[in-house]
Amino acid sequence: MSINTSPPSARTDARPTPAAPAREVTRLVRFGGVAMAVGAASWAVGSMLTYDVGTGEEYPLAYKTSSLLFQLGLVALVAVQLRTQATGTGRLARGFLHAEHVMLGLAIASSIQWMVAPEVSEETFWLLLDAFWPLSMLGMAAIGIRIAIAGRWRGAARVWPAIAETWVLVMFPAMALVSDEATSFVSGGHLLLGYTTLGLILATRPDLTVARR
Repeated sequence: MSINTSPPSARTDARPTPAAPAREVTRLVRFGGVAMAVGAASWAVGSMLTYDVGTGEEYPLAYKTSSLLFQLGLVALVAVQLRTQATGTGRLARGFLHAEHVMLGLAIASSIQWMVAPEVSEETFWLLLDAFWPLSMLGMAAIGIRIAIAGRWRGAARVWPAIAETWVLVMFPAMALVSDEATSFVSGGHLLLGYTTLGLILATRPDLTVARR
């Protein structure tokens, strides 16, 4: 009687199972993309539906909620950028993303105040806090440029942050050059083209955020 001591041959027809960390990153990127797309689309629609709100008039709660959803989407987007080291692997690159999270947190605090206690909006403290809203958007514009330069994200994921995050750079001149009504549609259109599309790219193609080895 013979005993076969040879190990069984490895199967070559089975696909390798992704490592747990890779699956976790994919889930995070998909979640961040969905959160960004939903938040940006909500604010875009809210902006276009409230085009006729005049200067000094109070915006409806639904509009304020849509802008808060957008900010929460940005928090999720920056979390994705941190996890995938989109701006680079250095301490400065990651530190800037952490700083952006802080600015977004302060901007969100201002938005919540605007929702629950709009009567104090003109007080000095809340005016200063509200400044973190445009500052955080300027930070996002810088992040978009850095992602394109770093080249860790690929394809559309590399290009679209720079497009999406020009929102503030487009809106500043738009507010000076066109009517308030037109500005609402410029804002909404840019949000749909930029951040909403970026969110959909991340949700459907999370593999583009994996750096080449």
